[in-house]
Amino acid sequence: MADQFTSTLHANGVAEVVLDRPPVNALNAAGWHGLASEIRALGQRSEVRVIVIRAEGKGFCAGVDIKELNADAGLIVSVNAGNYATFEAVHLNPVPVIAAVQGFVLGGGIGICGAADIVVAAEDASFGLPEVDRGAMGGAAHLQRMFGVQKTRYLFFTGEMIGAAEALRLGAIERVVPREQLRDTAMAIAAKIAAKSPAMIRIAKEALTGIEDGDLEAKYRWEQGFTLQAYMSPDSAETRRAFVDKRDAKF
Repeated sequence: MADQFTSTLHANGVAEVVLDRPPVNALNAAGWHGLASEIRALGQRSEVRVIVIRAEGKGFCAGVDIKELNADAGLIVSVNAGNYATFEAVHLNPVPVIAAVQGFVLGGGIGICGAADIVVAAEDASFGLPEVDRGAMGGAAHLQRMFGVQKTRYLFFTGEMIGAAEALRLGAIERVVPREQLRDTAMAIAAKIAAKSPAMIRIAKEALTGIEDGDLEAKYRWEQGFTLQAYMSPDSAETRRAFVDKRDAKF
């Protein structure tokens, strides 16, 4: 999975995980499983105090590798499992996780942001879940952790994107900065947290997760149960072919 992301632990205890799979950072099944394992392992290391997840390229993450699924639809089970494991590894990580995002934040990118503790965005960042246009389900539980119920449904049903400025106005993200300041801003926030008592921060993370409303993992698993149903629908194959062919789907 070294060709899909890298991981670096800095001297101050900040771990930096960087998605890097051109052209759009859409991870394949193996990549999602590998990312989950890495994030989980980092949280178990006593020297890790904060994790920053960011990406190289024009966008943060376009989700799953649709071309891989189009070639082998049977991989949907493994992809679902990899997504679930990654978002769980972020949300239930013993240490705070900061997502630093730019450009497009789609599908699995929303899952990472919705599971994270803090989201910092570049001015050009835009968030969305085009799942219904890809013949899939899932991610709304994480989008709803960022936005309200009706905004989430509007975005999910229409497939429209929401920009960083509006996301900030709605309280979905912590900060919006010029793209060239994105990494430095995220790392500065991480360093501020890392300078505090690691024991207290881990206690605080567990406490804050415990007082959230509902069970994020259970909600997401419920959504995933409909992905297979979506894949078996008569329109699903057309949505995937249209995406690969870069054309509008016909229904």
